[in-house]
Amino acid sequence: MEILVGKITHYYKSLGVAALELSDFLEVGNVIHIKGHTTDFEQKVESMEVDHKNVAKAERGQGVGLKVKDYVREHDKVYRVE
Repeated sequence: MEILVGKITHYYKSLGVAALELSDFLEVGNVIHIKGHTTDFEQKVESMEVDHKNVAKAERGQGVGLKVKDYVREHDKVYRVE
């Protein structure tokens, strides 16, 4: 089962980091599925940042920086795999 947890708002290509706006909580250790027109991959959340500080959990409404293993685009959807 997959639960929508947010969408990509920006991708920092040189860092391999995606910025996303959360619509549900997300925790380090969760497996996420990023899906868009040309994006479709799963990965484990190894670390994430809120306001340039490492956090273990982020809540709905927060903006999060997340290291991603592949190129993502604005408006790609992020799902938490349960």
